[in-house]
Amino acid sequence: MIGLISATAAGAAARDRLAAAWPERTRVYEGPVAGAVRTAFAECDRLVCFLATGAVVRLVAPLLDDKRTDPGVVCVDEGGRFAVSLVGGHGGGANELARAVGEVLGAEPVVTTATDAVGLAGLDTLGLPVEGDVAGVSRALLDGEPVALRAEVAWPLPPLPVTADGAYGIRVTDRAVEPAGGEVVLRPPSLVVGVGASRGAPVDEVLGLVEDALREAGLSAASVAELATVDAKAEEPGIVGAAERLGVPLVTYAAGTLADVEVPNPSDAPLAAVGTPSVAEAAALVRGGELLVPKRKSAAVPAMATCAVVRRPGRGRIAVVGLGPGARDLVTPRARAELRRASVLVGLDQYVDQIRDLLRPGTRVLESGLGAEEERARTAVEEARRGYAVALIGSGDAGVYAMASPALAEASDDIDVVGVPGVTAALAAGAILGAPLGHDHVSISLSDLHTPWEVIERRVRAAAEADLVVTFYNPRSRGRDWQLPKALAILAEHREPSTPVGVVRNASRADESSRLSTLAALDPATVDMMTVVTVGNTATREIAGRMVTPRGYRWQEDPASRRSPAASSRPSGAGTSVSETSEENL
Repeated sequence: MIGLISATAAGAAARDRLAAAWPERTRVYEGPVAGAVRTAFAECDRLVCFLATGAVVRLVAPLLDDKRTDPGVVCVDEGGRFAVSLVGGHGGGANELARAVGEVLGAEPVVTTATDAVGLAGLDTLGLPVEGDVAGVSRALLDGEPVALRAEVAWPLPPLPVTADGAYGIRVTDRAVEPAGGEVVLRPPSLVVGVGASRGAPVDEVLGLVEDALREAGLSAASVAELATVDAKAEEPGIVGAAERLGVPLVTYAAGTLADVEVPNPSDAPLAAVGTPSVAEAAALVRGGELLVPKRKSAAVPAMATCAVVRRPGRGRIAVVGLGPGARDLVTPRARAELRRASVLVGLDQYVDQIRDLLRPGTRVLESGLGAEEERARTAVEEARRGYAVALIGSGDAGVYAMASPALAEASDDIDVVGVPGVTAALAAGAILGAPLGHDHVSISLSDLHTPWEVIERRVRAAAEADLVVTFYNPRSRGRDWQLPKALAILAEHREPSTPVGVVRNASRADESSRLSTLAALDPATVDMMTVVTVGNTATREIAGRMVTPRGYRWQEDPASRRSPAASSRPSGAGTSVSETSEENL
């Protein structure tokens, strides 16, 4: 919960805006400010104080105890100009909160944490349990000193400026090791503990068995991601209690699913009891991994619990990121976040140059030139399979004539894939021209490098006959100069010579240019590969110098009837509503 405190009418107005934006996440504290701050500090995990920073410093100073448990505190000035992360930047979430408050109120977030200021990922913000000399290693990273990364378990970390050797180190491990001097140990959630138990097994017996198994195998309980068992034991108190005390989720599987898992130690007892020859080992192995601790029983007589431990490799991750048509302000916040999250960036060299300054220090960049799309896709998938967090970039929307298709054709279910939408060239050009895509439309690439011209021509002819607005990608190059005239001629068989045609070159970039022409007047020689050509349908008009395709709901213009043609043909009683027929996206 986020506590909100203000002292003046101006502060209260900004406070109420934030409360309205986050009704489920915030609580307003009224009354004298000092008392409100004390109460909120005790009850909330974060605070936003609409007060001067000096006043908040004096109010919260006596309340501070431990940076690992104190709530994060953000100050917003009376004018709503700045959201200052004051206390608990990392551990208390104040840095993130300052940015979020800034987005809602239009304030500038002020974050002075050293790693954030230079774009480094904070070691205590990675979402992993962390031990050791966090301050010392962070300072070494900031000062550019050699910091070695020792990844005993592959895990998709964000970029870090690390080396092979160094006096300082970051160790990624699920083993129960103590950090050395000048070292940080990160605990990835790589361990799965499969558990079986007889009815009524005590929680202490189950928990003790798990803890003993981990300790004797030299594994850290901080790396346990989940307890797993069969569905029939989903509510077994001993197993449920053990998961709660370990602070991990309990995951269950159907007996039939577990019965299909090959295990080294099957048994007739669980087969008779719950329908699978293995519970502990099968539940731990069902999603793959390395069996570190085979099935073992608890020490009680009779033994009422079994467990097994598996290490699952970290799943690599590809974010297929659309960068938009070129303008920096059309790169979405989600795309920026994925670029900062990725430790490996794969992309066309000219696109990498556009966003190189958005990358965190330590990002490994793999760039190549034109014509290497499949190679880039394979490279991105290979890097993800090695356990890295990868961003594969493309212009516009990565799923439209870009990198998503070849990447997903290479990827299997052993990695995670995230699509990040971007503004396409057709949309960027449409916004410049006016509203040419106001009704049904289609995009067609005229490049026959990957698609036979016979197929392209069939698609152009179908769009012409269907009276669709057509946006042509890759319309003309020095080596392909006849395809655009041919496509325009096909459209001319079905449309008037006066049909508007919009031509936009380098949409949203510094040298952007656009013009309106007609189907008869357009000179294809003025078009190149940096151009998008949009041809209207029979309803498209030029209005006040803009290209407009009407929505086409002509029935709405008839004062005698407000029903759609489809509705008017229905039998009595088969009604529809205006909202059903006039939505923008049906």
